Amino acid sequence: MELIASTDPTLDRVLERAVAGERLNLEEGIGLFSCDLLSLGKAATLVRDRLHPSGIITFIVDRNVSYTNACFVDCDFCAFYRRPRDPEAYTLTLDQIFDKIQELVDLGGTQVLIQGGVNPDLGLDFYLNMIRQVHARFPQVHIHSLSVVEIDFIAKKEKMPLREVLIQLKEAGLNSIPGGGAEILVERVRKLISPKKIDSDGWLDFHRVAHGLGLRSTATMVFGHVETIEERVIHLERLRSLQDETGGFRAFIPWTLSPHGTPRMSQFEPAGGTDYLKTLAVSRLFLDNILNIQSGWLTEGLKMGQVGLAFGANDIGGTLIEDKVLEPTGIEVKTRPEDLIRLIQEAGYTPAQRNTNYEILKVFS
Repeated sequence: MELIASTDPTLDRVLERAVAGERLNLEEGIGLFSCDLLSLGKAATLVRDRLHPSGIITFIVDRNVSYTNACFVDCDFCAFYRRPRDPEAYTLTLDQIFDKIQELVDLGGTQVLIQGGVNPDLGLDFYLNMIRQVHARFPQVHIHSLSVVEIDFIAKKEKMPLREVLIQLKEAGLNSIPGGGAEILVERVRKLISPKKIDSDGWLDFHRVAHGLGLRSTATMVFGHVETIEERVIHLERLRSLQDETGGFRAFIPWTLSPHGTPRMSQFEPAGGTDYLKTLAVSRLFLDNILNIQSGWLTEGLKMGQVGLAFGANDIGGTLIEDKVLEPTGIEVKTRPEDLIRLIQEAGYTPAQRNTNYEILKVFS
């Protein structure tokens, strides 16, 4: 596959260097957003194919369990949360959580993401008991659960070192940690959209500690709101630096903000398809040490998720039974394995079901 020549020879050289496996600097990463879309897509595909030469695109059968929507963090972009004393605030019982995971197991699922609001009424004992019982009842299910923000609050509420909280959660059965709460790892942005959340240095330090304990995680980016292109690339650079240090990120998942249902963020126009695909491709070219890049059908839609496979992604995420966090924004989730298999095949790739560790469980020829 030959790259399409852009109108800027300097950008052509940057693309060639990325395809060859050379590391790009911050300025070069910012410059990539000036490339035409097809050149970026072809370069990102070449890098993806170098790292994943099999032609396989993976997916996982999993589900999200939003165990509570009670939260005091008040993020501008979240339509899911309710204040702890709001009549619509809820916390699921353990039996309700078990029922949802049983539904996953019945469908052949292998991963559960238990995640919710930052509920000030819940302490460490609640989480340890929940994780222990889920692990005991469903030992075959990988518990990829609890966000940085939730666990950071638990540590502060209990006045315990973060490391000790993570050790206890791991001993209870927590297997790995999702990468939510990163948003944009630049303080100017965080102070505007999520000032009560852990700051960017704290988010990175959290993953540094978790990786040191053998708890691997994913990395994310929520873009298309108040951030600049430079701040997006700074975010990627900070993730890349930590990955150099720990090697603990399994994957990177970028997605765009859905402003619907959030009054303050509704003033922003949602990021378009071109912006999403460019950011996905730049992520593949810039994050040279994160092997797996996911195309986000959940927030971008199934069709855009499929197109993302031509912009550097090697994974299309999970088949979710429901997502209570996104439902208030109007995004309905009812996606089966057959849907993702068809999308991957129609895009010209071989679909394969994976587990959380990106080990192939089944290839669909």
